[in-house]
Amino acid sequence: MLDTDNDSKISRSEATEDLRQNFEFIDSDGDGGIDLVELRRVLQMVSVQDRPAGGGPGNASSGTVGSELGTSVFDRVEHHQTDNNGVSIHYVTLGEGPVVLFVHGFPDFWYTWREQMQALSGDFKTVAMDTRANNLSGKPEGVENYTMPHLMADVEAVIKDLGVESVTLVGHDWGGAISWQFAMRYPQFVNKLVICNLTHPNGYITVRRNATASQKANTQYITDFQTPGFEDRLTPQVLTGISAGNVSSEVRQRYFKAFSQSSAKGMLDYYRAAFSGLNAAPGEGQALPNLSMPVLQFHGLQDKAVDKDGLRDTWNWINEDYTLVTIPSSNHWVQREAADMVSNTMLWWLKSRP
Repeated sequence: MLDTDNDSKISRSEATEDLRQNFEFIDSDGDGGIDLVELRRVLQMVSVQDRPAGGGPGNASSGTVGSELGTSVFDRVEHHQTDNNGVSIHYVTLGEGPVVLFVHGFPDFWYTWREQMQALSGDFKTVAMDTRANNLSGKPEGVENYTMPHLMADVEAVIKDLGVESVTLVGHDWGGAISWQFAMRYPQFVNKLVICNLTHPNGYITVRRNATASQKANTQYITDFQTPGFEDRLTPQVLTGISAGNVSSEVRQRYFKAFSQSSAKGMLDYYRAAFSGLNAAPGEGQALPNLSMPVLQFHGLQDKAVDKDGLRDTWNWINEDYTLVTIPSSNHWVQREAADMVSNTMLWWLKSRP
C-alpha cells in the first residue's frame, strides 16, 4: 500500500505520507498529539485484525488467507445493480435455491461473506450486497440519506429485484442493525434471521444507557465519528487495516480497491444519522415489535465495540425459536475469525428449518 508509484520500492516520501495518515487517524481529537487514551483506543480497534486464523474445528480456515475456494468466490459471483429511489445498489449472487441475503457492516463490503457464500451456495442462492456508500453502490450526499428507513429500503430493493417473496436475512455489525430492524418492520420479507456480532436493539441500547467506564471507552469512537472531517482520517489503507484481517496480499488489495471507491463520509453518516448530539447517545425511540421468525445469532465474546452484556433477554423479544452461538475466542468479525463454525452452523440451522 505504501508503494504509491508502483516501482517495487518504498521511498522516504511514501513512508512519510503513510505515517502521517496513520497519525491523523490515531489523533482522534485533532490536537496534534497522541495521548494514552487515543493510543489504547486504536490498538483495541485494530488488534483484533492481527489474530491468526486457526485450523481447528470451529475456527477460521487453516492458514492466513482463508480457504482457496472461499477466496475464489470473488471471481465466480455474478454482479447485479438495482435502484432505490435514484441510489444504485450493487449486489452479487452465487448458487441456486432459497435465497440467503447477506448485509455487511462497517467498514466492509460484500466480500466479507465469501466463506459463507462458498459453504452455502451448493444448497442456496447466496446474495451479498454492498450497502450504500460502499464499494460499487451509490454514495448519496447528506446525512439525511443514511437514516434507517433508507437503509431498510435498500434491502427491500434487492429482494424485489431478485423476484422472491422472502429471504433468509444475514447481517453483521451495521448490517446486523439494519437486519434486526428490517425483520421487525417488514417480517413478510424475512423467513429466517441470522445476526453476527450485533446485539438486539433493546439490548444494545440498555448497555449504552447503563455503560460502565470501560464500556463507554469502548464506544467512544461513535462520538469521535460525529466530528466534522473525521472521515479524512479513514483512508483506504486505514479501512483495509481495520477490516481485512490476516489475509493474502491479493485479498488485501481487493479490500483496498473497494475502500478506494467507497465514501468514508457516507460510512460515518450512518453513525451521524443514528447518534446525534455531542454525547452521541441513543434516542428513546419507539417500542419494537417482537420478531416472528426463527433467529440464529453468533457473537464473538472478545468483541469490545458490541458488548456481550447486550445479549441478555434477547429471547424475550423473539416469538419463534432462538439459537445463540457464542464463540469465546472470536472478536468482532466473527464470520471470518470463526468462518468454519459460522458457515457450518448456518448450513445445519438453515437445512433444519426448510
